[in-house]
Amino acid sequence: MKYIYSTIFLVITTLSLSAQQVKLGGLIKDTEGQPVPFASVYIKNTTKGTSANVDGIYSLSVDKGQVTIIYRAIGYKALEKIFTIDDNTTQNVTLTPESYSLAGVTIAANAEDPAYEIIRQAIKRRKEHLTEVDAYTANVYIKGVQKLVGAPKKFFGRDIQKTLDLDTNRKGILYLSESTSTFAFQQPDRIHEEMLSSKTAGNNNAFSFNKASDLIINFYNNILLENTLSTRGFVSPISDNAMLYYRYKLLGTTSENGETINKIQVIPRRTHDPVFRGIIYIKDDSFHLINAEVFLTKDAGINLLDTLNITQQFIKIENTHMPSNINFRFNGDVFGFKFEGYYVGVYNNYNIHPEFPKNYFTGEILKVTRAVNKKDSLFWLNNRPIPLTREESRDYVRKDSIATLKTSKHYLDSLEKKNNTFSVGKLLLTGYTINNRYERKSFSFDPILPSIFYNTVEGFAVKYGMSYVKRLEDRSYYRISPSARYGFSNKLFTGNLSANYYYDPVKRANIFGSVGSDIMDLNNNGSMTLLGNTINSLLFERNFAKFYKKEFADLGITRELANGLQGTISADYSRNTNLVNTSSFKISDNKEREFTSNNPFSPLTETPLFPNYTSLNATASLTYTIGQKYVTRPDGKFYEPSKYPILTLTYKKGIEGALNSDVDYDYISLGIQQNRISAGLWGYSSFYLSAGKFLNNKSLYFPEFKHFRGNVTLLSKPDPKRFMFLDFYLFSTNDEYAEAHFEHNFSGLFTNKVPLLRKLKLEEVVGVNYLTQPIKTNYTEFYFGLQRLIFRATYGFAYDGNKRVEHGIRLAYGF
Repeated sequence: MKYIYSTIFLVITTLSLSAQQVKLGGLIKDTEGQPVPFASVYIKNTTKGTSANVDGIYSLSVDKGQVTIIYRAIGYKALEKIFTIDDNTTQNVTLTPESYSLAGVTIAANAEDPAYEIIRQAIKRRKEHLTEVDAYTANVYIKGVQKLVGAPKKFFGRDIQKTLDLDTNRKGILYLSESTSTFAFQQPDRIHEEMLSSKTAGNNNAFSFNKASDLIINFYNNILLENTLSTRGFVSPISDNAMLYYRYKLLGTTSENGETINKIQVIPRRTHDPVFRGIIYIKDDSFHLINAEVFLTKDAGINLLDTLNITQQFIKIENTHMPSNINFRFNGDVFGFKFEGYYVGVYNNYNIHPEFPKNYFTGEILKVTRAVNKKDSLFWLNNRPIPLTREESRDYVRKDSIATLKTSKHYLDSLEKKNNTFSVGKLLLTGYTINNRYERKSFSFDPILPSIFYNTVEGFAVKYGMSYVKRLEDRSYYRISPSARYGFSNKLFTGNLSANYYYDPVKRANIFGSVGSDIMDLNNNGSMTLLGNTINSLLFERNFAKFYKKEFADLGITRELANGLQGTISADYSRNTNLVNTSSFKISDNKEREFTSNNPFSPLTETPLFPNYTSLNATASLTYTIGQKYVTRPDGKFYEPSKYPILTLTYKKGIEGALNSDVDYDYISLGIQQNRISAGLWGYSSFYLSAGKFLNNKSLYFPEFKHFRGNVTLLSKPDPKRFMFLDFYLFSTNDEYAEAHFEHNFSGLFTNKVPLLRKLKLEEVVGVNYLTQPIKTNYTEFYFGLQRLIFRATYGFAYDGNKRVEHGIRLAYGF
């Protein structure tokens, strides 16, 4: 315990305080002398307070004179103490375990536990309690700590101790960050937060990603923690349907300030339901939840973690109860990396009757200014609500002391000398990068082996490129990327240079352009990867992809015009040349199959699909995300996943005559999409709808047609806009079209009930794809299948009208 008392001494004696305020601090322990972690410490009749740290040490700024302090911790009797304070003071306190008694409660054999009636009343008042505070403001302090407590010696050949800066036992803090902010809320879900200070160990220039909204867990909601640790979320113990998922047991009652508090154990009815385990505390009469100490395990379906413990303490304000502090403690084991940590939030200075100025709530949910990470160590000593532990203090000192070293030219040069070491293996398989972190620039060379491919137009070919990136202030940068391509059969060389300048991250503003020549897919959405086409051509004699040559120059700019509204304009000038097959090489010769021509409409004959022509096109598009929420930081604007659809309006014009352009058309389209529409415990849905029309198609050629994302192979990458069986080229149109894609993911609703499948954490998916256009009306696909992380297997049926035209299995991998 010596280090605890020395920490208390440092906390109390090293602070520089104003004349009016002093520090009260000490150790909170139980009757056995053990520290009580994360106990609440508040000044009576106020909402000003703090929390002890994980070692039970607390520190609170108070006015000089007499002060009444209330110490609380779940499972302990509240302790009220009066102090007269003239200077920095150490006051250790001991909390006595709360005695919960069943005296006066009669439970007959086979009778219902009294807890059920208490829960029914809490459920009955759920909506009232959810909305009883229309708005509030508070000051919030957040600390996050993540550390490794065990790791393998090496991972993919890399020394873990050196890579992650761990001690000799491969243990240590990976992430330590603190922040303070002002937080405002207004029903039903409006929030606005402004970060006041931020500190991250080892990187004084970093901005903390702490958000008070991430710590909100309101048990009055039916479903909690959706799309975080589980796609389905978890059922609250006092949700409308809680009785279907929980059993309850009254552990006892106690009296606090004349009010009866019920201690109730919540128990899952079924082991693998998405539910909590633990204890909740409900007050008689009003049936408010006043404390919660619950946890989730792998049985409940959490991902990545083994256990998540959630402790939430409340403070009474007028006739309601608001969170005073909340703590998430977690642990897990992934590939031999054993980790643990916690996030704690302390809420201070509540105002539950705020008056907000007009337009106070916008899409900006968190604002981080450049000044937040400029606070010095003295500021944090004076203003840190929760004292650091000895381990955390050492981590700050050690990492901050070497932070400057790690940004010095000498250090970076030595680091780059090692990391930039050339090897043939790198160049062949993964690519080779030369980094200069001090000057913030890099040269990257593509890997050679993936650059070699085969198709029947070029034969064996190589497409090789490199890129130069210069990073500027606040995540802005520019990139220059030359690329060259050569086909050994058609002896055709192409080369191009592309560049982009990301000049305003806050406005997501980018200028882009390219010039040169390349071999392009006839479907501008892309038919298949070069590798996929190579494998199908060489091994199965199926040359699915079709190509043409494009000599081009294009230029465009994109920028956010208003919150959620992104505008893009571009111009593209090109000379387009028809190509034919020049190679028929294959490794495996299928006697019943031959390569098809490079014209998908005449597979047996090499006839030109279009004449060589010149085109000048102009494109303008607007993308609007309804109700877009975002975080503003000096280094950019970060969008939150939207609860509402995203609309994209596109207009494209083929300009005849200018620069000898041969095209003349007008095309307009509207797309609507939304991902992960919550259905509670039933999973989530996603959809994409699109319709378009060529208002004028006087002169356009196949590359300018509207193309669809088809698929004719067993294996592909997942794409919510892709069809399962549609040909890549045959149904492209120069007229009108409408397409729709809908998918629902049940997130293990059914597989979780099958013991052998439960451990695999498989997710069930069903979906439908639809297309109508002049030559293919009412084309529909239905599919169902299973997925896990980045892998998916589905079985589908395709109908042309009422006639089934295709069915089979499709596999997908990736994001």
